[in-house]
Amino acid sequence: MSAEDIDILERRTAYDGFFRIDVCRLRYRLYDGGWSEAVTRELFERGHAAAVLPYDARRDQVVLIEQFRIGAIEAPGRPWLLEIVAGIIEGEETPEEVVRREAVEEAGCSIEELVHVCDYFSSPGGTSERISLYCGKVDASRAGGVHGLASEGEDIRVIVMAFDEAMTAIAGSSMNAASLLIAMQWLALNRESLRARWGEAS
Repeated sequence: MSAEDIDILERRTAYDGFFRIDVCRLRYRLYDGGWSEAVTRELFERGHAAAVLPYDARRDQVVLIEQFRIGAIEAPGRPWLLEIVAGIIEGEETPEEVVRREAVEEAGCSIEELVHVCDYFSSPGGTSERISLYCGKVDASRAGGVHGLASEGEDIRVIVMAFDEAMTAIAGSSMNAASLLIAMQWLALNRESLRARWGEAS
């Protein structure tokens, strides 16, 4: 299937604020070769993002952040979520530039080297958002405190955690942000080779 197998009959913007919501009426090619009936879908347009898991290979620590998230306001527990550093890609920025900038703004640490993990859709059933995910080499001893831009209403607490402690927290379901789970599972699979690559293996 390709773009030629989608027939957009109508597209209009229903809301345009901090984010945008478009309403699309379309049909698409079926696996049997025919066309679907016309369907209406809302598309949440929030742009694309980049995220990074800051990792100190010498100390075997990850740098996480915690902040309030409106999307979790009615979820069990509390809407202050443990996450990794992330930001929206703006203008002509590259994903690498975004994560380097956001690491300083959100966690107070500088990325020394980046490894690309993957690109993934956050929720393709309703939003176009695609996230470029990285692991970044940092000095965790320099991370800590409360960060964020007041102009964006950010109040972000930095938490430095041993790798084993973070994996235990995942197993106990106290971490539930997708980018964090994906990044930590990737790190679990690639941790030893990454430490060797960065010359930090003990």
